[in-house]
Amino acid sequence: MTVADVHTLATGFDLDAFVAATLAEDLGEAGDITSAAVIPADARFTAVMASRDAITVAGLPIAAAFFRALDPSATVEMQVEDGAAVAAGTALLRIDGAARALLTAERSALNTVQHLSGIATLTSAYVQRLRGTGAILLDTRKTLPGLRVLEKYATRMGGAQNHRMGLWDAAMIKDNHVAVAGDVGEAVRRARGAGIGRIIVEVDRVDQIEPALVAGATWLLLDNMAPAVLRGAVTLVDGRVPTEASGGVTLETIRAIGETGVTYVSVGRLTQSAPAADIGLDFAAVG
Repeated sequence: MTVADVHTLATGFDLDAFVAATLAEDLGEAGDITSAAVIPADARFTAVMASRDAITVAGLPIAAAFFRALDPSATVEMQVEDGAAVAAGTALLRIDGAARALLTAERSALNTVQHLSGIATLTSAYVQRLRGTGAILLDTRKTLPGLRVLEKYATRMGGAQNHRMGLWDAAMIKDNHVAVAGDVGEAVRRARGAGIGRIIVEVDRVDQIEPALVAGATWLLLDNMAPAVLRGAVTLVDGRVPTEASGGVTLETIRAIGETGVTYVSVGRLTQSAPAADIGLDFAAVG
């Protein structure tokens, strides 16, 4: 399986390499000694992966890649699509193949789907809280090293949009950049002078807004501002650039933030703090 088989996963993600590295970490030098000792070489295994809670699903095509990596002839039947909101007890996929191979791949497949579905489920909860405000939910770069593409894929499955994928696709001038450059305007001018087209500027005070805009900021990140202050900042910006509220956003506070008129609300918790979804893989009797 290649990246083309995982719909909407970011271009350039090497799924085969990810699967190989993950399995190698689990197998070590000796391999799956439990399955080799307990399971006959010709045994077959049929099982169903199912949710034990109501969740938003993410990662099923990646789970399928794990199973097929160790048994290319395995049958994997998706019962739902990534992005689906399902009830507790819903069958997600059904597999049939060589028992040793599928049991060896089980943990890697489950870990991935549990983690990504947990992110998608939490993201969906934030999206629901924002519904009707006009604001759009964004993720952040607060991701686990090596898993950014997958975690940001999961936020999309939950209904968010991706913010920057990395340091390379937009300038984001934060307080430490400003401190070194001298002031907000100077930092923005240097970014423009470097030929950067997309310049996001973090401001934590209303008096920084106009200097940032005059210097050429194309997006303002309004950091840790209370809703009343945010509303005033949005009025001051007056639609000249998109505005993003960020910092300490929770399920309890996000709606009030979204109602201030900001274009976006970014939430690091989506990837940083999402609990794993409760998903199991259980043997299914045949016949």
